[in-house]
Order: sequence, then structure tokens, then C-alpha cells
Amino acid sequence: MSIIRRSNVFDPFSLDLWDPFDGLQSVFNNALSVPRSNFASDTAAIANTRIDWKETPEAHIFKADLPGVKKEEVKVEVEEGRVLQISGERSKEHEEKNDKWHRVERSSGKFLRRFRLPENAKVDQVKASMENGVLTVTVPKEEVKKPEVAISAVYVVCAAAGLS
Repeated sequence: MSIIRRSNVFDPFSLDLWDPFDGLQSVFNNALSVPRSNFASDTAAIANTRIDWKETPEAHIFKADLPGVKKEEVKVEVEEGRVLQISGERSKEHEEKNDKWHRVERSSGKFLRRFRLPENAKVDQVKASMENGVLTVTVPKEEVKKPEVAISAVYVVCAAAGLS
């Protein structure tokens, strides 16, 4: 960090500008220029696996960005207790002894994400597909049956009020 002063005399009420982030860029550049440990790579891979979950009237749809991951390296499972588990591994790039790394930002290692599915999910009909580095998992929903008792109760109340 550094304080920028506009004159040789320190004046606390002057318009001096202090940039708290000045100098941090070089610290980050130096930190990123060395290869990370395996633990850091694994942690980054888990943290960087982004998954969207949307619900439509017909299904629960999960979409995961998995660039550079082959579909053979991804596992989609439904565990007991209605838990959808998406796991896999991003392979680390092969390193040669003569290689000089300037920056390592892409994550590699194992990833694992879990989601508890709601009661209306048909866990025996889960489908998964992978296209252009995007995994799509579709979990169909059971049709919600409207209780007939509630409809009859509304009819009875309406009939009692003289409404048909």
C-alpha cells in the first residue's frame, strides 16, 4: 500500500488520495504465478462448479457448467433420501519438465454437489445429457392430484350460501 501526497508538507485536510488497493495487484500476480497445491486445486474445482436448478410444471432441471470435462468423467446418482449427487473430476493438464508456468487459473480436481429433491420428484426417471460442456439433469415431477374433499367442501359452502 502507498499513500499519495501532492506536496512535501503533510496536510491532513488536503485532497491527498490514498488507494488501499495500490500494490495488491503485484501481490496477486506473484501468488498466481506459481502452481497451486493439490488441495487448492481440489477446493477450487468444488467451489467453481456452478449449477442452476429450475423447476418447471413438468420437471426439476439442473444445469452445470463443466468445460473441458468429458461425459465419461461425470457421475449422476440419486442416493437414498432423495439426494441428487453430481460428481466428477477435471483432469489436470500434463506438465512437462521444461514448461514454465506464468499463470494457473483454471481449476482441476474432483468436484461434488448434492441437492435434496422434493417429494414430487420421480427419482427413478432421472435423465442426464451433456452438450458443449453443459450437463443437463432432468428429474420429472409427479402430477399433483388435487384433493376432491377440498372441492366438495367449496361446493357445499357455495350451495349453503345460495350460490351455484
